[in-house]
Amino acid sequence: MMKKLLIGVFAVFIGLSAKAQDPEFTQFYANPIYLNPAMAGSHGCPRFNLNYRNQWPSISGAFVTNSISYDQYVNILRGGIAVMVTNDMAGKNTLNWSTVNLAYSYHLQVSRKFTFLIGAQAGWNQKFIDWNKLTFGDQIDPRRGFIYQTGDLPRGRLLDNGWGTKGFIDLSAGIVGYSENFYFGFAAKHLNTPEESLILNPDGQSNLPMRFTAHIGTNIEFGKGSQYSNVTSISPNIIYTYQDGFMQLNFGTYIKYGAFTAGAWWRARDAFILSIGVDAGNFRLGYSYDITISPLTNASGGSHELSLGFNLSCKEKLKSFRTISCPSF
Repeated sequence: MMKKLLIGVFAVFIGLSAKAQDPEFTQFYANPIYLNPAMAGSHGCPRFNLNYRNQWPSISGAFVTNSISYDQYVNILRGGIAVMVTNDMAGKNTLNWSTVNLAYSYHLQVSRKFTFLIGAQAGWNQKFIDWNKLTFGDQIDPRRGFIYQTGDLPRGRLLDNGWGTKGFIDLSAGIVGYSENFYFGFAAKHLNTPEESLILNPDGQSNLPMRFTAHIGTNIEFGKGSQYSNVTSISPNIIYTYQDGFMQLNFGTYIKYGAFTAGAWWRARDAFILSIGVDAGNFRLGYSYDITISPLTNASGGSHELSLGFNLSCKEKLKSFRTISCPSF
């Protein structure tokens, strides 16, 4: 019990830290716009993606993140457009972070076999903190616990319900290159390093640090063109992320047979990830579980993630368009 309590305190402390890290999704390609804004329109026809992540569910009030996105290729724009909404909650919604992003990706067909995508994204971020749920050291009696009123008053912009709030514009960009069975990309988020502090900080601003992501992978097919209707493919991938001194390296492989996909990933010194999914063409469903291997251990309950995808039919024929062969999950 004491171990879980300490872990819970640690988790909430991370969520309320002055310089926050971005929310994470481990079904990277099931949330393509979140991974890289250059992926806007990479499927061609319109698609919806919905993602839900519950991180460390054994800890009361840890992290719950939701995302929904829509994107499609538009002939007249010679590229893809996307809109994405995300919400991240920590500490039983003590800290809430919501974003609305718009993205555009220019699709450049360099040659018959190679396509290059150049994306830009602009978004509005709104952060909230519920001061009514916070407790401070001056409220504690050594014997009776939290019994006193705090002298630490709310600071910053406040709403009528006592919530603190901060809004800011966020800019991001990315590139993706791909051929028939090979793809790579790079994304840079928070290019303007917006000031995100929810409190008045006498020591200066608290800027959201830039986040850099590099990803690369390939798709190897077996049995293509044979008498069998189902093609088996293996897709090894590497994803590297850096943000304000925090580095994350992910190695993973997907195996796909017909409509079914299974995947295994290793996130360096942190977690082993297992995933399964079904891709029926117009509908996609995926589930993944992060097995914690860090000192946090599985007392955290790991992390559960669900993804849903809906692919719609094109109303008009796409001109000179080639879809990317990256995984669905």
